[in-house]
Amino acid sequence: MESRVRRAKARSVAPTKASPFEAGRAHFALPTLRPFYMNGIRYCEAIWRCTVVGICVPFLLAGDAQAYKAYVSNEKSNTISIIDTAERKVVGTIKVGQRPRGIAITRDQKYVLVAVGDDDTIQMIDTATNKVVDTLPSGPDPELFTDDPSGRLLYVANENDNTVTIIDIERRTRLGDVEVGVEPEGMGLSPDGKILVNTSETTNMAHFIDTATRKIVANVLVDSRPRFAQFKDDGSELWVSSEIGGTVSIIDPVKHAVKGKINFAIPGMRQEAIQPVGIAITHDGKTGFVALGPANRIAVIDGATHQVQKYLLVGQRVWHMAFTPDEKYLLTTNGVSNDVSVIDVAALKVIDTIQVGELPWGVAISQH
Repeated sequence: MESRVRRAKARSVAPTKASPFEAGRAHFALPTLRPFYMNGIRYCEAIWRCTVVGICVPFLLAGDAQAYKAYVSNEKSNTISIIDTAERKVVGTIKVGQRPRGIAITRDQKYVLVAVGDDDTIQMIDTATNKVVDTLPSGPDPELFTDDPSGRLLYVANENDNTVTIIDIERRTRLGDVEVGVEPEGMGLSPDGKILVNTSETTNMAHFIDTATRKIVANVLVDSRPRFAQFKDDGSELWVSSEIGGTVSIIDPVKHAVKGKINFAIPGMRQEAIQPVGIAITHDGKTGFVALGPANRIAVIDGATHQVQKYLLVGQRVWHMAFTPDEKYLLTTNGVSNDVSVIDVAALKVIDTIQVGELPWGVAISQH
């Protein structure tokens, strides 16, 4: 995301009478279904109906989708949209600070954390009340962040002072800073929590930080304007997207070396319009998804060969993504069309679109 200086420069149908047939078929009718929830799963419950021979039969259909909450940061409207992922609709809106972007949910699921860049802080939203209840002391213009495996520490990229801030979430205190490259944004943590990776947009590097010593142990040069960093769950690879370079670098996290690059080509589209940003990788590492910005596509990547398998057309100016915990669905934020696309992960197909606030940017999904 551009710094503030750069941005400043750029700147009901009516009821009908039942027919005799309908009136006379009451005892033969199929059960009336109504939705209900059990342990977070949406089911359809049948009202008991008696057949003509006087036998009463209940019906219960299996749940069609797990009910989760997705929280979407809307950069222009300064709100968070709450989506019911089973109903696929917005069920609430939370007013937050200025220019919300990075967003995540604490590991205990008690708070939604959102980086409000123009207010230079991280706001904490109580998930029980949907109210902003506190703030965390980041540096100026926080953008993306990640927490450690314990859920106690938060690592925040501060774009305007070229640092990563370390915060104790429970105590709401700032523990220190690590100096990195110019315009830091992407934040990825190794599965064991030992290595933090920050990407700097202007320096064009991925900085490897030892979380124990809080020192940089390696710098890896990638293509122009790296925006996002994502480890595979087994820690074998780090994927870094480069927005202007138009690639995703595959980095060996042990050797600190780029071992390959993913390139993209969409028939009929100018290469400069293909701008990789957000990345999501399945838990088994077999499939990766890359948001291609103004190309309005999600690229589906084979996790082993790193070859593009398919392009999925989503909304305009796609930014970031998040899986539902069961990995059945992938939600993408589309900044210009002001909506969220829902992708069926197994079918690799866009199945729905949900309108949210203005300029949606980040998305986080609850675990229950």
